[in-house]
Amino acid sequence: MMKEFVVLSPTAILGYGFPEESFYRGLEKNPDLIAVDGGSTDPGPHYLGSGKSFTDRIGVKRDLRYMITEGVKRGIPVVVGTSGGSGARPHLEWTKEIVEEIASENNLHFKMGLIYSDIDKAVVKEAWKAGKIQSLDYVPELDEQTIEESHNIVAQIGVEPMIEALKKGCQVILAGRAYDPACFAALPIKEGYDEGLATHMGKILECAAIASTPGSGSDCVLGFLGEDYFRLETLSDERRFTKESTAAHTLYEKSDPYHLVGPGGSLNLERCQFIEHPEKGVTVKGSVFEKAEKYTVKLEAARKIGYRTISIAGTRDSILIGQIDSVLEKVKARVNDLLKKESMEGNVHFHVYGKNGVMGSLEPEEKTSHEICIVIDVVAPVQTMADTICSITRSTLLHYGYDGRISTAGNLAFPFSPSDIKAGEVYNFSLYHIMEIDNQDLFKVEVRDI
Repeated sequence: MMKEFVVLSPTAILGYGFPEESFYRGLEKNPDLIAVDGGSTDPGPHYLGSGKSFTDRIGVKRDLRYMITEGVKRGIPVVVGTSGGSGARPHLEWTKEIVEEIASENNLHFKMGLIYSDIDKAVVKEAWKAGKIQSLDYVPELDEQTIEESHNIVAQIGVEPMIEALKKGCQVILAGRAYDPACFAALPIKEGYDEGLATHMGKILECAAIASTPGSGSDCVLGFLGEDYFRLETLSDERRFTKESTAAHTLYEKSDPYHLVGPGGSLNLERCQFIEHPEKGVTVKGSVFEKAEKYTVKLEAARKIGYRTISIAGTRDSILIGQIDSVLEKVKARVNDLLKKESMEGNVHFHVYGKNGVMGSLEPEEKTSHEICIVIDVVAPVQTMADTICSITRSTLLHYGYDGRISTAGNLAFPFSPSDIKAGEVYNFSLYHIMEIDNQDLFKVEVRDI
């Protein structure tokens, strides 16, 4: 009978932090692996396109310092997925520099594996021409121009490159863009544990205590993987896993409640069982990994579309609020007419919080708050043009004479001075497609002695 394989997940995303007490309580259980998900596409395409992390360097270094110093001292492998937030080469190099600093400052010596998940544009073009790339739902079909304009093309790697790094004796592994459960599942799969159970456990551990109740994105949890089950325990007395919280997180970020597609196959949860143990967490059984006939990975990339300037303002004038949609349409029409006459290019959008700022046209509630926040959002080909258009839009709305207007001093209250804020480069996702691959040679594994 296989012994329980113990995984310590310190936090939902590297850099989010965790209580020191929870971390050391987890170490008392002698984990076989410390693993953490380093990123996500949730914060949008800017970070992938720009090569910058959405997590703070000081926070990331703090979390890694605990993980690596204790991992190296105790001989526990440390695996990071989607390093630097988005997992492209700049993000991986950024994380590597932090690890090297930690090693130098703490006199640590270990073998480190770096796994690059960047895909050359020539490789993507060849696969596209060969019909080996498919669009995900609601994603436009790919074309050569889109590939050429894309920045930092990455593939969401599976467990295979991580297993290769582990076989090479790496104690610390930094992976580029990766399937979220992979950093948790790679080592137990290498050791012969069930792939379906390991993947499902990784799916929950990647968000750490978010899957517990009350949930937290910055607290540690443990996963125990057995021969035909896995179980989950929290490391804080404030929270615990329940079958409801565990099942709910199993549905997290999935369009199909029973199947989760990933690199090389899918997780089938049709026969999954959740068994709750009072004060001891939850046991899960029945998760099955089904290998696909063709191995595929998800491609991600971002394309720069311009520069942004925003202005934030509020109003509690009931007369204006009662006709806000028509007023904003008229302001936008006036601005667009001026842009056309001056041969200026740019797009103006209004986000109205207190009405439908979150849901937009999908908002089901018809009621509007007694006060609203209006975010003027301008995107243009260059920053100076975005600045100019935002300024024109802001001043036009500020003094626009709407029906029934009483006060003529100004329609808006600005919380900040200066009122206009340069937000810099703007990206959108250009690649969000599935690519068939023949082998894992695309993903380079470098081994370094630190």
